[in-house]
Amino acid sequence: MTHAIEQSPAAAMHPAQDPLPRDYGALNAVYAALLAGVLAANRNRPEERISGAELAQLGLATFALSKVIARERIGAWVREPFVDDAVHPHRPRGHRVRRALGELVMCTRCVGAWSALGLVGLRVTSPRAGRTVAAVLATSAANDFLQAGFQALCGTANRAERT
Repeated sequence: MTHAIEQSPAAAMHPAQDPLPRDYGALNAVYAALLAGVLAANRNRPEERISGAELAQLGLATFALSKVIARERIGAWVREPFVDDAVHPHRPRGHRVRRALGELVMCTRCVGAWSALGLVGLRVTSPRAGRTVAAVLATSAANDFLQAGFQALCGTANRAERT
């Protein structure tokens, strides 16, 4: 089964600027090289399994980090070289690899894969630091969920009062 790459309306108007499969391949090669580096750095260490609870914490930490990079104002400095508006990113800037990087930094799921690699890499190569960073980011993610839930609850209560 093949999947078409979704093309934005802006990209359809400027096909010469579109990233080519080899541009995405270059990004995948960098990811693979970083993953290989993590594996090589961990090669001679005694095995230390990541528990299910810690994996959930790493998942929350990945969520928080990818959201900061792809969506939050504080992450605009990361997006700025690759998107038209770093605070409200809607369109990647440039062409080929730069444009592919713009697509990557605007996508929380894409940034999530890179964030997961960094967080798990830190966890396996420096367990103490990895646990600390994951705990901070996971706590931030829990705060995001609690704040959103509180806001939704207040909105529901306010609507009920008005009726």
